Amino acid sequence: MKTFYAFLFAGFLISLYCIADPAAGRAAADQLEEFQQEQNKARQQAEINQARQREQLDQLQRDQQLQRSQQQLDQLKQQQQSLRSQPEQQQQQLNQTQQRLDQLNNEQQLNRLKTELDLNRIQREQNPSRQKEQLRQLQIDQQMNLLKDQQNKLQLQQDLNRQLSPLGRPSR
Repeated sequence: MKTFYAFLFAGFLISLYCIADPAAGRAAADQLEEFQQEQNKARQQAEINQARQREQLDQLQRDQQLQRSQQQLDQLKQQQQSLRSQPEQQQQQLNQTQQRLDQLNNEQQLNRLKTELDLNRIQREQNPSRQKEQLRQLQIDQQMNLLKDQQNKLQLQQDLNRQLSPLGRPSR
């Protein structure tokens, strides 16, 4: 609210100044416009920084989940090696699960790089309204990727739990 009154007061002063000295009034109006543009730039930069931070946090959470899944898979492999009598089918399932986990890791790395490239491109955008729209779209895309990753991880976790059950471990 203070900002509004400050702009209102500044506008009033500029209009008075314009009446008295039109050239100086234009200069003051230009300075006010410059100030507003810098404020918009600072606000947009803050939004970009927040988007980066959210993406980093989301990526950290996804990495931790993948690491837990990898640990469970390694545990399964270890158990399977100790129980050499397990059928070939279970080994094939473990290999497929490992491939899916590797694929998820690769997809996350690609998404991380794409997001960073998008953020850099958005940061270079000159049009503030277009920059804001692109940032909003990127945030939507990030949420979609996060939901997709969560769905894939849940499916992978369910598969791991099914594979753990035949090895004598209770399923969760």
